[in-house]
Amino acid sequence: MVSRAEGLPRWLGVALLAVGCSLAAAAVTVAVLVVLRPASDPLDSRESTTVAVRRGEVRASLALNVVAEWKAIPAGRNRAAGIVTAVSVAPGDEVGQGSALYAVDLRPVVIGRGEVPAFRAISEGVAGPDVAQLQQLLAELGLYSGPSDGTAGAQTVGAIRAWQKQLGVEPSGVVQIGDVIFVAALPARVLVDPEVVAVGNAVAGGERAVRLLPGEPEFGIPVTAAQAELVPQGTAVEITAPGGALWKAEVAGQRADAPSGTVVLALHPAAGGTICGEHCGQLPVTQPSRLPARVIVVPVVEGLVVPSAALVTGADGRTAVIDAGGSRHPVTVIASARGLSVIEGVAEGVAVRVPAKAAGG
Repeated sequence: MVSRAEGLPRWLGVALLAVGCSLAAAAVTVAVLVVLRPASDPLDSRESTTVAVRRGEVRASLALNVVAEWKAIPAGRNRAAGIVTAVSVAPGDEVGQGSALYAVDLRPVVIGRGEVPAFRAISEGVAGPDVAQLQQLLAELGLYSGPSDGTAGAQTVGAIRAWQKQLGVEPSGVVQIGDVIFVAALPARVLVDPEVVAVGNAVAGGERAVRLLPGEPEFGIPVTAAQAELVPQGTAVEITAPGGALWKAEVAGQRADAPSGTVVLALHPAAGGTICGEHCGQLPVTQPSRLPARVIVVPVVEGLVVPSAALVTGADGRTAVIDAGGSRHPVTVIASARGLSVIEGVAEGVAVRVPAKAAGG
């Protein structure tokens, strides 16, 4: 007889060892079956409901603010000396050849078209490109019919005197250095610097006094870096104008001069021309304007619509919907936004399975 100290009988130990091996083999088999069994459809493991495929549309937009800011370009210096006695234009006014900008000691300072800045008095006998610019100005005012040959002859001096009478100054026949500010292009929208040219201010000559405005302000959308990822170049933008009209624009890219740590999406016209067209004058030129806008992240797409939660992806990578009977229907997703997708590949009216929570159940 074998004692407890000597262990179990040999036959019982052999039997237990065999049983243990069988159980281990079974556990391995179960594990292999669990690992190799295909994953069940995600809709099989949770409660679901059905939604019929219906015709509809998807769209998505971001409500953001557009900043419009005029970028004035320095264009002309004041050459008159004395006290400013009048300012004849408001910020952003459009001016043309011979328009009065302001007056110094009651003598009007006008604007003219020309590449050569005023640098001397023009009287009979003076010749040069500045004289030709003046002759062109007088011709467009209907006061001079001679050639713009750059020489101030008797006919030019006569036109100068007629012009001075119109301006209400002594008809001396001599155009003083401070009488005209020449700029490269006219007509143009102007901004006379209110810090320099204001009634009562003293001017000595040489001050940068006149700036020209471009055809329209710069339009940009300040966004976060995450929002910028949602708005690629070419994205449509609808801007609500101060008067209530909609201005159409597109994202042209990110502005290089954006302040550090921010992203500014630059805009350009959607169909040529300008964003604000003939209504740019609604925007103040002395400070930026903030305008509400819709950024069309997903344009309107019409078609057969299902909840995006109804879409499943198979092991082959293909997207499908599952009908009420469990059959798969491979589909092509045309567009998705706000939890809905426009699809192709399944008939209208088919009931497709959707997780109950996603369907609002």
